[in-house]
Amino acid sequence: MTIQRMDNIGITVDDLEAVIAFFIELGLELEGRALVEGPWAARLVGLDDQRVDIAMMRTPDGHGRIELAKYHTPKPISGVPRDAPANTLGIRRIMFAVDDIDDAIARLLAHGAELVGDVTQYEDSYRLCYLRGPEGIVVALAEELG
Repeated sequence: MTIQRMDNIGITVDDLEAVIAFFIELGLELEGRALVEGPWAARLVGLDDQRVDIAMMRTPDGHGRIELAKYHTPKPISGVPRDAPANTLGIRRIMFAVDDIDDAIARLLAHGAELVGDVTQYEDSYRLCYLRGPEGIVVALAEELG
């Protein structure tokens, strides 16, 4: 048995519209939205009486997806601070390759994102940065040089 691909990453959010707008500005496409509820969904995730809005975001190349979920029932649980540093246990960031890091940063800052550190350069290969967007979601951007 081998995996065929990574299908998607799931992120639970409170402000679904703001997070959708953030990822659209980054260049992802809204693939679809749905309300998910019922016994099959509750059994899948182990939550009784689940009712959740989901939005599937797709990368322009069609190979990567992010599933955004806004839970109505049961109420979401908050545990990790939104400004958690990079050494906090758990998933800390999603990295995207971009063709113009400065343009991407400017567009995301206009959507309320903030730089976590500095834009840095790794040798002659990449310019890189971390940005914290809505809901504390951290995205890393990488612009290949040369």
